[in-house]
Amino acid sequence: MTDPALSGAAAQLPLALRYPPDQRFETFVGAPPGTLEQVRALAAGAGAGWLLLQGPAGAGKTHLALAACAHAEAQGRRSAFLPLASAAGRLADALAALHELDLIALDGLEAIAGDREDEVALFHFHNRARDAGRDVLYTAREPVAVLGVGLPDLRSRLAACAQLALAPLDDAGRRELLRVRAQRRGLALEDAAIDWLLRRVDRDIAGLTGLLDRLDRASLAAQRRLTVPFLRQVLGGRDRGPGIGDQGPGARG
Repeated sequence: MTDPALSGAAAQLPLALRYPPDQRFETFVGAPPGTLEQVRALAAGAGAGWLLLQGPAGAGKTHLALAACAHAEAQGRRSAFLPLASAAGRLADALAALHELDLIALDGLEAIAGDREDEVALFHFHNRARDAGRDVLYTAREPVAVLGVGLPDLRSRLAACAQLALAPLDDAGRRELLRVRAQRRGLALEDAAIDWLLRRVDRDIAGLTGLLDRLDRASLAAQRRLTVPFLRQVLGGRDRGPGIGDQGPGARG
């Protein structure tokens, strides 16, 4: 959910609508050893209590944050996912709606780094959550030391979190991710079709979910397998077909 003010209404939504099915631990590809176990333990309330996932865009930070929230709720815990970019400039109000939850995932620390009021709000939230025994998962594109956080006390709190570094997928990982997400939709992609798509999808595979959903609908309507000729027909055969590269919930983040 992107707006904490809607957290009450969102809590009534099915889990798959709040946290996309593609964003689960079992669909994550290329995790460094031990990473999934640590994030899963945090989500279940059996972890270190404070984690910070760090890595560039496309490394999978958002995927794991959403997966943690989904896993927490499957364990009967209350969770919330907040993209900090959506709350920048009003973070105190946004965080106030989350104080009674068991797991809070705050995605994209770089969005509020350098904003004095937001940093103060996050510092107080961190202290309240720690005192109340809440579990918190942060994500950031850069290490804390170079993130640009100006408030020394907040910087020290973030640096004290357990740190997990993620890296973008290599070509083999991108191939496996595409195959996994296609299989979840019941789509059989030939190797040649995967190669064709990977030459036309952004390196971070942003928009992959929407693209696969589109191909799924087209395949059902035409009763055709996802071969390269059919992909050319559906996507126009251009280097970047319609919808490829659009940001959406399928981005690894």
